[in-house]
Amino acid sequence: MAPDPKLRSADLPSQKQVIELLDGEFARAGYEIDQVVVDAAARPPRITIVADGDNGLDLDSVAELSRTASELLDQLDRTGDTPYVLEVTSPGVDRPLTEHKHFRRARGRKVELTLADGAQLTGRVGQGDTESVEIVVRDGRDFAVRRIELADVVKAVVQVEFSPPSPRELELAGETGKGA
Repeated sequence: MAPDPKLRSADLPSQKQVIELLDGEFARAGYEIDQVVVDAAARPPRITIVADGDNGLDLDSVAELSRTASELLDQLDRTGDTPYVLEVTSPGVDRPLTEHKHFRRARGRKVELTLADGAQLTGRVGQGDTESVEIVVRDGRDFAVRRIELADVVKAVVQVEFSPPSPRELELAGETGKGA
C-alpha cells in the first residue's frame, strides 16, 4: 500500500509510526495510547494523541507525556523542519464505554446505559470482570446492585455530576472512602 500523499507532503510520521515510537514510553508512565490522529491537512499540521490510564490523566501527566512525545518525535528524520502542533489529551467524558478497561476506569462514576433489549439504565459503575460489570442503581429509597453482561450493553456513557454521590452508593460500587 502506497503512503498517503498528504502525510508524505507534510513530512509527518504515520499513525502507526507514532504509536510504535511512543507506546513503550507511555506504558512505562502507566498510560496507554487509545488513539492517534495525524492531520497533515490542518494548518498547521497536527498530531493528536489520546491517552488514558487506570487513574485517569491529570494535567501534570499530560505535560510530562507531551514533553516525552515531543522529544521522541523531534528525533525522527521525517518531521525535519515541518512545524506541527502536538496535542496529548484524555478521551474526555463523552467517550463511549465500549471495552472492559473503560468500565474498569470508570468505576465509581455515574453512567447511562442502553441495553440490547432497549432498556435504559442509569447507575454507578461498580466492580466487574471481562464479561460483566456491576451497576449500582436506585431501588426506591435505597440502592441495589445489578450485574450487566458487557455483551448486552449497546451504549454506555459517563454522566457529568454536580453533586457528590451518597456514601452508601459508593460503598456498593466498591469505592469506600471516596465520596461525601
